[in-house]
Amino acid sequence: MTSATLFVHDAAELVTCVSTDDDPLGRVAGGSVAVAGERILAAGPDAAVRAAVDLSVAETVDATGKVVAPGFVDSHTHLVFGGSRVREYAARLTRSSAEAVALGIPTGIQASVDMTRSASTEELVESASARLDAMLRSGTTTVESKSGYGLRTADELRMLEVNRRLQAEHPVDVVSTFLGAHDFPSDVPHETYVEEVIREMIPEVARNDLARFCDVFLDEGYYDVDQSRRILEAGLEAGLEAKIHTDQYSDLGGARLAAELGVVSADHLNYTQRPAMRALAAAGVVGVVTPVLDFAVRHPRPFDARAMIDEGMTLAVATDLCPGCWVESMQLVVEFACRSYGLSVEEAVLAATVGGARAIGVEDRGTLAPGSLADIQIWDLPTTEDLAYRLGDNAVHRVIKRGRTVV
Repeated sequence: MTSATLFVHDAAELVTCVSTDDDPLGRVAGGSVAVAGERILAAGPDAAVRAAVDLSVAETVDATGKVVAPGFVDSHTHLVFGGSRVREYAARLTRSSAEAVALGIPTGIQASVDMTRSASTEELVESASARLDAMLRSGTTTVESKSGYGLRTADELRMLEVNRRLQAEHPVDVVSTFLGAHDFPSDVPHETYVEEVIREMIPEVARNDLARFCDVFLDEGYYDVDQSRRILEAGLEAGLEAKIHTDQYSDLGGARLAAELGVVSADHLNYTQRPAMRALAAAGVVGVVTPVLDFAVRHPRPFDARAMIDEGMTLAVATDLCPGCWVESMQLVVEFACRSYGLSVEEAVLAATVGGARAIGVEDRGTLAPGSLADIQIWDLPTTEDLAYRLGDNAVHRVIKRGRTVV
């Protein structure tokens, strides 16, 4: 009999996120989970888990009256950036973007590029680490983090090096994405910059093993289909898996390109049409939607999550933490997904756990099942539904990362 090192027992609800015919969340009343090192040994009814493992040396955590669930997987963030765009955000509550610019307020991605380039590496590490601390306290145990506020080789590589340091120094797992094609630098011709991304940045990222994914922003005013295809194909050739920002403000054919290339995830999808949704579903592309981002920017066309689900897509919900949407809580994302976008509590929780894991191409987290990473959160709530009901509250009582209590 295998010895457990940690035993979380007698939860009011054990949310395994392993769907059954009766419950998409695979909930177990009075459930327990046993851990050995970094991995889950057993999860299920308390008596069954106790019978399956040796608990003689295990640390025990009493979860009576609480909900035990997998750690959240936040699959779309711009975690690393310099400065703040609070003046822009405050101005745009009552003014247009043009009026904000007229007031002398730097706006948009270019403003964040300038602030990120001006920040020291230590300042970037410190600010991103503080955001990770807040994310961890609200139950997030894995975060995808994009570059994209450098827009020149040295600064893009520096952002990815910050990701590497965060992965080494912080309890949260940081999965790195190269997004040199987030925008165009203001002082370089577009085609010249595309060639720099393809011929200089991508080879350096791959050579130094700085990212798992290559991403591109395919939308009106950013990258077109041809440019995006060339960048993503160059990334694939260099060994970087593909992601895409697309259909956020227009439909230029980005979702169809995503399906054709079989990218891991297609993100935003506000203007995606049903035929493209079906193509994404058939290609196994995860749709990553960002409910709080749409709220923060007062998006004119909220994404249609129900249509995506009806067309067979797997969805992930994510914060899209960035200077224009400073949100660190996946609990808030779940609440918005339910109330503003019509997801059930079960659909939203799955999208924040299993869906998020699939959106970063991993199978070893997002569930409480034997073999999964022991990334566990305990909510001081009587039911899972309370997570969506108690708006703005941080329900986290404890967070366990890789079998070790970190909150």
